Amino acid sequence: MSLASAVPTRKVLAAFRAVAAAEAVTWAGLLIGMFFKYVVVRDEIGVQIFGPVHGVAFIVYVAVTLLAWHRLGWNLLTGGLALVASVPPFGTVVFERWASHTGRIHPAAPGGAPANVREDSVRG
Repeated sequence: MSLASAVPTRKVLAAFRAVAAAEAVTWAGLLIGMFFKYVVVRDEIGVQIFGPVHGVAFIVYVAVTLLAWHRLGWNLLTGGLALVASVPPFGTVVFERWASHTGRIHPAAPGGAPANVREDSVRG
């Protein structure tokens, strides 16, 4: 049994949404830290704190996105957009909203998965 099939779809979706939000928040913190570093006080403390935190959030987002891509059955375009969304600030939140709105993440389906993905499906 693979990791993707061992984790319930609703938990993958909850993790994806939480990590997408965390990645966006840490991006904001890093941008604020850079503003203070280069414009206001020329102090690196904000970048020293938020740089590594955002780096971890970015890596976790990519990992959870790959898991969600597999588990939710996204096509190449959707999965690729999810990964590219991690690059611009707040792109992960924009992607999550878009995916929810277009049915790639369907909030009304069991566990929030698209209607064509069953909770008990095992993919190898």
